[in-house]
Amino acid sequence: MDGLAASIREKGFRDSTVADIVRNARTSRRTFYAEFNSREECYIALLTTVNELMKLQIAAAVDPAAPRETQIQRAIEAYVEAVVSEPEITLSWIRELPGLGAIAHEVQRSTLETIIELLLQLADNDQFRRDGAGPVSREMATLLLGGIRELTATIVEDGGDIRGVTGVAVRAATLLLGPASVGKP
Repeated sequence: MDGLAASIREKGFRDSTVADIVRNARTSRRTFYAEFNSREECYIALLTTVNELMKLQIAAAVDPAAPRETQIQRAIEAYVEAVVSEPEITLSWIRELPGLGAIAHEVQRSTLETIIELLLQLADNDQFRRDGAGPVSREMATLLLGGIRELTATIVEDGGDIRGVTGVAVRAATLLLGPASVGKP
């Protein structure tokens, strides 16, 4: 998977070959095919791992006893730092994965569902309830995540600094995740 990650950083998934993967991994085709049936299977394993690490980073960053706005800020910052660590892989997940067809759709839905569940869990705590902000609906979580994801892709494609998404994402999330924030600057 590290060999594929290096190739994605160089030229994206679409233009990466098994030869590129094994060259970057300093291994053989035989070793590659002992682990994976195809480059697509390796890609899905890589994306699954990267997204699971992102989920763990976000969950670890949020203290449910902190004020709601602080929880939102920490979750967004953890997401942004995960993207900063692997912008090309994040962009590949958003833009290139859909080209794999049905298996990609399944992976995307599963990953999105995992992150939605995390958001629902993070927003279901005493601080959110005290602010009159819970529970968050699945639809609202999907809307929020989809918007942040698309903004992330656009910034990475344009060569911008993904950290610039933090402020707007925190404001949007604060507004979308609870009525207590409406009207605040």
